[in-house]
Amino acid sequence: MDTSQYMDLFIDETKEHLQSLNEHVLVLEKEPENEDTINEIFRAAHTLKGMAGTMGFARMQRLTHDLENVFSEIRNGNMKANAKLIDVLFRGLDALESYLDVISSEGNEGTEDNEDIIQDLNSLLEEQNGGEPAGTEKKQEKAKETASGTDAIDRSRIKYDKIPIGEFEKSAIVSAKEEGKNIYGITVYLQEACILKAARAFLVFKSVESKGELIKSVPSTEQIEDEEFDFDFSWILATTESKESIKKLIQNVSEIGEVYIDDFDVPDQLEMKQEEIRPEVVEKPAESAPDPQPAKKAEEPQTQAKKQKAKVGSRSVRVDIDKLDVLMNLVSELIIAKNGLVSTSGTEVQPGETQSFHEQIEYLERVTTNLHESVMKVRMVPIDSVVNRFPRMIRDLNRKLNKKMELYMTGEETELDRTVIDEIGDPLMHLLRNSADHGLESNAERVRLGKPEVGSIFLDAYQDGNNVIIEVRDDGAGIDVEKVRKKALMKGTITEKQAETMTDKDYIDLLFQPSFSTADKITDVSGRGVGLDVVKTKIEALGGSISAKTVAGEGSTFTIQLPLTLAIIQALMVEVGSEKYAIPLSSINGIEDMPKEEIRFVQSKEVIHLRGSVIPILRLHEILNAQKPEEDPDSLVIVVIKKGEQRVGLIVDSLIGQQETVIKSLGHHITNDKLFSGATILGDGEVALILDTNTLI
Repeated sequence: MDTSQYMDLFIDETKEHLQSLNEHVLVLEKEPENEDTINEIFRAAHTLKGMAGTMGFARMQRLTHDLENVFSEIRNGNMKANAKLIDVLFRGLDALESYLDVISSEGNEGTEDNEDIIQDLNSLLEEQNGGEPAGTEKKQEKAKETASGTDAIDRSRIKYDKIPIGEFEKSAIVSAKEEGKNIYGITVYLQEACILKAARAFLVFKSVESKGELIKSVPSTEQIEDEEFDFDFSWILATTESKESIKKLIQNVSEIGEVYIDDFDVPDQLEMKQEEIRPEVVEKPAESAPDPQPAKKAEEPQTQAKKQKAKVGSRSVRVDIDKLDVLMNLVSELIIAKNGLVSTSGTEVQPGETQSFHEQIEYLERVTTNLHESVMKVRMVPIDSVVNRFPRMIRDLNRKLNKKMELYMTGEETELDRTVIDEIGDPLMHLLRNSADHGLESNAERVRLGKPEVGSIFLDAYQDGNNVIIEVRDDGAGIDVEKVRKKALMKGTITEKQAETMTDKDYIDLLFQPSFSTADKITDVSGRGVGLDVVKTKIEALGGSISAKTVAGEGSTFTIQLPLTLAIIQALMVEVGSEKYAIPLSSINGIEDMPKEEIRFVQSKEVIHLRGSVIPILRLHEILNAQKPEEDPDSLVIVVIKKGEQRVGLIVDSLIGQQETVIKSLGHHITNDKLFSGATILGDGEVALILDTNTLI
């Protein structure tokens, strides 16, 4: 069976189960007696094992099975969670995540068996069983139950020999025998560890359906589909294939225990001619192999391009059905509005009918605005899908750095566009590692300073207008500005002359320079100068900004500002020369109309004095190589843009007005020093470039 059509679903659900396991094992470490947590862990591992088995990922299934054995012993009260056990469990979960990464990128689970982890898991079980191999007692009991192979065969034969035969089955068997087909009785026993019994039975039927005709099944196919059976099922099969080939096909399905197949003993009364069968029972069977995924039946086989989709990570979003209902209603209204405009456009608008025409336009505008908002809500995903993995990371850093620390998170329900969510994980991870390594003092130092021995790291998220703010802060020593200054001078990042005029904020901004690190030695956590520069680059690529502030002895705060969406923005349209440009409204601090005499020079740079602040200005004509006006106007239009606490004035020719703009990517073929974040198409079809204010500043 081609399981690739379920790959995206498998990847998404496996991520959720692994995240759930990580979170609950963290709780288990602190609360070893918490029964709800133990039961939740066992359920997640049990489901994960079944999913891996269904998809045919044997290595992943085996490791999950061994993890499940340990969870089962904990659930039964035979084992207690201790530091050694928790460490091995986390190693196992990390290995499962590695399998998932390989599956996402290559479509298979790779060749890593993780024997060391499996051995450690079984060693824990052996210690619990007093040195006996894990599961020894169960194996012995099982051996006693099936001591005689003959007994097992006799037991299985009863299964298919006792299948009740009705008039319909008589007709089908006679027809098949007249066509020269073999009639086999088959009984399949599933392994008792199998959890998705119906799915496994479906795969068995699927493996042989092209080789013959299913005449009768016990239990019925409906009962099998509803999992109303134990671990065995039987059926009568008419086929031209040999018993050996059919048995081999069935045994290729995973989690199959035993397969018994033999010629079906047809009772004497069935040996009748076709014409002797009553005409009302000569129909073909209504029953068919169970399908645990009925919705997938109509799908066409995936193209190679679709199969490659898993290689770039999950592209799916789970949507509340109410949101889809709203979308459907809005699309219906859009069609009504379109029909109204079509009927109006077909005739010449009379003077008295202009009001009706404008009403239709206003109605269309309202519907499209609501449609945009609804689509945005569908694309929004809570950031908890990203931040939920960080408590585990802080726990590992706790041990690696030998520092006691706790992570406190708020605002996990804050929503961001899915495209932003996919990219924000790495920058946040860098900031948290930075707080743990650079920010927090050692345990002994904290005690000496009179601080709590356990350091605190905070991750707060909240919405602010059309932006989402994420703050990462700690109660550590703060940024040592003097240390940054010395390091910058030593590396040649700044000169002595520059250092004389630099403020503390200027020094903090140096931390975002490439290859700049204040660590005294390189470790596997930090010190290589790869961190804050990566964070800044990533955040600005998402149309956001990052700033830092610190208080010596009290801690540091890194603040990330991100747009809610990357798809549609409010922008101010301006003219520079003969060209139109868009400036994102969220970046604009104000607009000034200023006489040209107000421009001053500081260190040969043009600036303006605005309400007590000195603001540098940029002439967009020069930056964009646009056509300059023949005469210098007496009054200058200046758009003041902001990034954190920094402000810059942009001189433009004229303002067109505010407009909702749909951002289109420029693609990979246009390189422009990142001056433009994209382009938009105006109402008249003209293309306007969107200025990247971060780069301009």
